[in-house]
Amino acid sequence: MDNLAQYRQIIPKIIEKHAAYQPSYGDIETIQVCDLVHDNYLLMNLGWDRTGRVHAVDLHLRIRENKIWIEWDGTENGVTEELLKAGVLKEDIVLGFYRPERRSITDFSVAH
Repeated sequence: MDNLAQYRQIIPKIIEKHAAYQPSYGDIETIQVCDLVHDNYLLMNLGWDRTGRVHAVDLHLRIRENKIWIEWDGTENGVTEELLKAGVLKEDIVLGFYRPERRSITDFSVAH
């Protein structure tokens, strides 16, 4: 199996795992969004808590140019370690939430 097909299987499993953790307060629904056509994968929280409306992206991964871009990671322990344990190569992970010029200080891809 090529990396792209493998990554398209790994990411939804990680999203599903994190979706199992429900917020401990408020009337909040956890929603998984897996766009297999455009390779965008999100974990969102929607609902209401004591402060008002909740509409938040907890995790946003996407596949771009055969690399996994972590666009946003609001998970407790971070998703990079999970990707590595699942077999994703370091050079195929882009920390998209870092400024492009700062990516070179990481052990991951510096893709722009």
